[in-house]
Amino acid sequence: MSVPLSDAGEITGSLNAAIAGLSEFHTPGRQGWTREVFSESYLDSRRWVQAQMGAAGLEVHRDAAGNLVGRLAGRNPAAPALVTGSHTDTVDGGGRFDGVVGVLGALEAVRLLRESGTVLERDLLVVDFLGEESNAFGLSCLGSRALAGELTAADLARTDYSGKTLAAAYADFGVDPSALLSFAGWTGKRRPHAYLELHVEQGPTLEARGLPVGIVTAITGIERLVASFTGTPDHAGTRPMDDRRDAMVAAAEAVLAIRSEGCGAPEHGVATVTRLENASRSPNVVPSLVRLHGEVRSVDESWLSGTRSRLAAEIAARAAEYDVEADLSWSTDNTVVRASDSVQDLAGDAASAAGIDWMPIPSGATHDAVHMAALAPMGMIFIPSANGKSHCPEEFTATDHIATGVRVLADTLVRLDQHKFSTTPHTTPRSTL
Repeated sequence: MSVPLSDAGEITGSLNAAIAGLSEFHTPGRQGWTREVFSESYLDSRRWVQAQMGAAGLEVHRDAAGNLVGRLAGRNPAAPALVTGSHTDTVDGGGRFDGVVGVLGALEAVRLLRESGTVLERDLLVVDFLGEESNAFGLSCLGSRALAGELTAADLARTDYSGKTLAAAYADFGVDPSALLSFAGWTGKRRPHAYLELHVEQGPTLEARGLPVGIVTAITGIERLVASFTGTPDHAGTRPMDDRRDAMVAAAEAVLAIRSEGCGAPEHGVATVTRLENASRSPNVVPSLVRLHGEVRSVDESWLSGTRSRLAAEIAARAAEYDVEADLSWSTDNTVVRASDSVQDLAGDAASAAGIDWMPIPSGATHDAVHMAALAPMGMIFIPSANGKSHCPEEFTATDHIATGVRVLADTLVRLDQHKFSTTPHTTPRSTL
């Protein structure tokens, strides 16, 4: 079943060259390798990616949602296709590996398949999804949302800080926003056979355990909150400390309450305050209106669903101690998404067959795989991130780890090509630990 591989030095050399080539595209004046969605540097980089797909022997097109899709023809083009890939946009000040590894690693897997003479039964589609990262419009995974039929008219009406709509940003980028809502994507009869994504872990677990591969069990659910704290404005120099309704102090207590909630998670769970906004800019006024933005993540649905009520009670109680009113609003970014048991097992079998140690691992970050899971059995392969760093210029994954991930990716795709999925529940994936 294993795909015959090129020399390891050839694999790493090819990957190094590809990563270096894409790294040339970044926004001047910004830290790291900034390539935010809709930016000029992102547009230029995707022309380069499209050329790389063609050079890998793929038939390439950009779909109506702005995704780049490269097709490796199989024996039976009528069969539901296999899909792999990731994204090449970054956050502001981002690194060279998040998402990039899934796209360039997929192209390397295609090269291995072609050079080994392996012909799949079904088409293999390599996708560079449009705009996976969070953006000024507050909506991530733009390309995969559209493919899954989850992009709405309300989404297109979202505005950035300047008042520009998402629809206008699409139009300026060369994507017709009017076609997005009628875009069939891969719904209905066009649903893929399976989706598999190679990605850097973005956390410290694999490196800490000395393991080269993780097989993702689930992708975290994300609950986001905005809390408004209302007190009374007073002169900061004359109002006594014991006679204040200080909204900032109540907000600070909420920061600690949110952190405590994350620390008390029974399994993988985190809670983060990302922003505090004081409505007053005056340096000598007791804050009377403060807004807090935060999020809670976990793969434990029971714990995550309870965070809303627990935090609402705790934050309100602490605010009341300072005679401050607290109002919370919540939104669900995505629910917990479980990876397919069958895809997990096939990926684990591929790693074990190659003598590669691995472990089951949850994903604390969201991915295009969340939306692809609505269309087909989904799985992800993680490889280590140095020092667990991501979304920063220091983000790094050694090329030999990427090469290992590519080997597991290629072999798993071959296994998926022949696999017949069952609806029967399966057991927990078997690690090599």
